[in-house]
Amino acid sequence: MNFNGILFFPVTPFDAQDRVDTDLLSTHISSRLEHSPGGIFPACGTGEFHALSADEVGTVVRTAVTTVSGAVPVVAGAGGPLGHARQVAQSAADAGAGALLVLPPYLVGGTQEGLVTYIETVAAASTLPVIVYHRANAQFTPGSMRRLAENPKVVGFKDGTGDIGAAQLIVRAIAAAGRDDFSLFNGLLTAELTQAAYRGIGIPLYSSAAFAMIPEVANAYYRAYIDGDEARRLEILDAFYTPLVALRDETPGFGVSLIKAGLRLGGLPVGSVRAPLVDPTADQERRLAEILEAGRALL
Repeated sequence: MNFNGILFFPVTPFDAQDRVDTDLLSTHISSRLEHSPGGIFPACGTGEFHALSADEVGTVVRTAVTTVSGAVPVVAGAGGPLGHARQVAQSAADAGAGALLVLPPYLVGGTQEGLVTYIETVAAASTLPVIVYHRANAQFTPGSMRRLAENPKVVGFKDGTGDIGAAQLIVRAIAAAGRDDFSLFNGLLTAELTQAAYRGIGIPLYSSAAFAMIPEVANAYYRAYIDGDEARRLEILDAFYTPLVALRDETPGFGVSLIKAGLRLGGLPVGSVRAPLVDPTADQERRLAEILEAGRALL
């Protein structure tokens, strides 16, 4: 798949009865299309995949596909319990998604053989190609990724561990498999903070939760990154992303909670996060508002 621009991970809005609000989700996605994302990843990490039923994942993906209407690639989340992963893989294909991002299996660890089989089983559950998410209890060796790269249905790799050395070896293993069509992503929280390092090892793409909340600042950073304007990139990093990361690190799960809070501050009532995540305190929301204002001042 070809991605040209920031990878947009939308939130999943919930209404007052804790149901997926499809109208608000469509508004959220369509309002970001004008900022030219390179791809949209509904029902993934920022979209609280961990807290969605299989039916809800299907609803989110169908809404995204309908809203995007072919403008950019749509990659749906899949993963967790194998039965759940198979079910959402097929529903994503039925909805018209272009690929799957395969998140780690639920709870248990496995051998490398088991992890490879997990990816291959999810890939076989639908007609869609898959992107491997390397993180938590699904960490792949270079040998395992080379083996997976020999499967034409495996089309990408997203790193969520932050181990630059291991990621470099995996990039080289994929190249050794003869794949020059692989999409390689930095999938760390607030990936802008680490993307300069990832670009240096041959991983040019990154996911941006901040794009969901404040796309104009995310795009300003992306333009500086693409243009090689290091002074501008570092200016945005210092004034916006560094304090955002400091606030994010205060509370587990804030990689999602702050994005939803920022959208609410911007007038989009996307609701709260689902347990076990928690919303920011009033003081944390106030500080988030100050960080967002500092970001806008850079423009």
